Amino acid sequence: MAEAAMTSKGQITIPVEIRRQMNLGPKDKVVFTLLPNGTTIMRAKNRPIKTLAGSLKSKKRVAIKDMKMQ
Repeated sequence: MAEAAMTSKGQITIPVEIRRQMNLGPKDKVVFTLLPNGTTIMRAKNRPIKTLAGSLKSKKRVAIKDMKMQ
């Protein structure tokens, strides 16, 4: 679990381990969704699928062209 503190201006810094896992960089945008149970979901906004290549570890390598959308 990662933790961040809010500044007096309402800003937070996304912890480095989260930025790395989400492959976020400067100028990237994120979307926050608040669920009825109080859970907040944060996701990267409008990221082309190719930018995510290599962000998940797998024992078996698969080329992007060989992946099937389900």
